Amino acid sequence: MPIVVVANPKGGVGKSTLSTNVAGYFARQGHHVVLGDIDRQQSAGLWLQLRPAAARTVHPWEISNDLIVRPPKEATHAVLDTPAGLHGWRFKDVLKLADKVIVPLQPSIFDIYATRAFLDELAETRRASKLDVGIVGMRVDPRTIAADKLAEFVGGLGLPVLGHLRDTQNYIHLAARGLSLFDVAPGRVEKDLQQWQGICDWLDR
Repeated sequence: MPIVVVANPKGGVGKSTLSTNVAGYFARQGHHVVLGDIDRQQSAGLWLQLRPAAARTVHPWEISNDLIVRPPKEATHAVLDTPAGLHGWRFKDVLKLADKVIVPLQPSIFDIYATRAFLDELAETRRASKLDVGIVGMRVDPRTIAADKLAEFVGGLGLPVLGHLRDTQNYIHLAARGLSLFDVAPGRVEKDLQQWQGICDWLDR
C-alpha cells in the first residue's frame, strides 16, 4: 500500500490543500483511500466532514498526533496531512510509515531557508532508504525567476520539483465543499489539472 505523507515544518504553505487533492486523485481512480490528519487544526479532517455523499469516498484514517499507527488493512492507498513544526520522534515515526513524501514549498527566500534543515534531513533519508521525496512549488508562476531559484535550490539537494501550483481561488472554493480538483468536470479546472500532471505521474510510479 502506498502511503503518501505531506510535510513541511513551516505553517501556511499548503499541506492540507495538497493532502486533500492527492486523496481526491486516488479516489477518482477507484482506490480505497484513507486520509489521516495529525495537525491540531484538523483542516483535512474538516474537509472529510464536508465531503458530500455523492463524491467518491475518502475514508478517515483514525490517527492522532500522539499515536502514529499504520492505516487500516482494507485501504489500498493512504495520505497523511502533518502539522507545522513536525520534528523529533513524530517526524521519525511518520517517515517510517511513508513511501512517498511531498513537500509543499513557496518560492520565497524566507520559506526556503525556514525549511532548509528539514529538506537536508529528507535528502539524507532519501539517499539512505527507498523513500521517494518530491517538492511542489505552491502559489508560484513557473515562468518567474522565483520558480527558477526554487528549482536551483532543491536541485542542489537532489530533490525533484514535481510541479508548480498557481495561486487560485479554485482550491479554496472546492475545499469549502469537501471537494478536490478531481471531483469536478475537468473543463472547470483545466489549467489546474495540467499543473497536477507531473505530480500525478509521480504518485502513480
